[in-house]
Amino acid sequence: MSDRTHATETVRAALGDSELTWKEISEGVFTVDLPGERKLITPCRLDVGDHAFAVHAFVARQPDENHERVYRWLLERNLKMFGVSFALDATGDIYLDGRLPLSSVTPDEVDRLLGAVLTYADESFNTILELGFASSIRKEWEWRRSRGESTRNLEAFRGWLERG
Repeated sequence: MSDRTHATETVRAALGDSELTWKEISEGVFTVDLPGERKLITPCRLDVGDHAFAVHAFVARQPDENHERVYRWLLERNLKMFGVSFALDATGDIYLDGRLPLSSVTPDEVDRLLGAVLTYADESFNTILELGFASSIRKEWEWRRSRGESTRNLEAFRGWLERG
């Protein structure tokens, strides 16, 4: 059995044993929805290649403002992370990306890597929004309050919204 075949079967079994929503979209390519608290769903793709196992997860679209500050915060955060790092695509959208050798693919490592992606996406989400989308969040807050609409999904930002 090839390393790629073994790794693919391992990922398939690990996902099958999880409570996650996932599907195999082609041989060795999986999509997984990671449920969080701040970032409700982190879409993730797992690729079992000929030589490496890769994970790619969308975190946030390109910031509306403060690009330099957002990207600097992400780079500083990378120094403290396991298995994945923040990355940008050609449009500036923010991802978590990682690669491991196929020999590292075990059920525990798949679980650990998905746990890292979920943790980093979820823990970072509100900070990314505060740094890169503050003006949009403030406009939404003011619009909802002026109309008596619910601000429930903006509660995480209440402190700085009410101060300024």
